Amino acid sequence: MSMPLAHTRPAPPRFERPSLFAWAVLVLFLAFFLQGVWDADISVERLGRGINNLGRFFAMAWPPAAGRLDVVARAMLETLNMAVVGVTVGVILSLPMALLCAANTTPHAVVRVVAVTVVSTLRTIPDLIWALIFVVAVGLGPLAGILAIVMDTIGFCGRFFAERIEETNPRPGMALTAAGASRTAVVAGAIIPECFPSFVATSLFSVEKAVRSAVVLGLVGAGGIGVELTSAMNLFRYREAMTIILVVLVVVILVEQIAGAIRRRII
Repeated sequence: MSMPLAHTRPAPPRFERPSLFAWAVLVLFLAFFLQGVWDADISVERLGRGINNLGRFFAMAWPPAAGRLDVVARAMLETLNMAVVGVTVGVILSLPMALLCAANTTPHAVVRVVAVTVVSTLRTIPDLIWALIFVVAVGLGPLAGILAIVMDTIGFCGRFFAERIEETNPRPGMALTAAGASRTAVVAGAIIPECFPSFVATSLFSVEKAVRSAVVLGLVGAGGIGVELTSAMNLFRYREAMTIILVVLVVVILVEQIAGAIRRRII
């Protein structure tokens, strides 16, 4: 029996003609992309000049200066303290927020809407903006950075904690309820134990994220190694700036490796 011709077969779904909406989204994306390229004033001359200036910076910044290594180490320790304290407080506050956000643990639909709105708001505002707000509120120093990390962590962990809670198996909770357990007992005895590995993994991701954020928060006066980096760059002490950059690189990689090892062991 002869096989039907290829052109008589219907096209696979992936080859169907895009809809009018898809074309509109594509055109809108291209328009924004071209506008962004135009506004950025990208040119071969500017890129070439930038590469030359970058080479001059590295030439002036090498070898790194070790004269203030003790000051840099203390500032890096302050950055780690900011990240650990901020994430710890943020994770503790994220758990009740997640229980209010999750559809299967919230006490009321209105409470869930309010909690989801709060978490979404905290997640939407960048941590750098939170740092600027808290610098105005509590002044310069690590406290502003810690509070900014707390807000960012609640927005990050609150969302993922709530999603994991909603994915739990309802049968253990139903069994506890049938045995006369209270709502709190169901959460503590069935939901939290099942979600605990995921909670730990998300919290470790938050630590990695917070360490990188804490470096940037120092650029606006929120304490940590970012303050030293800003001072070094503003005073054209590029060798000292290179030392700070290398210290940050080593510490961030070390934190990521430790967090990854803990995550693999738990999961």
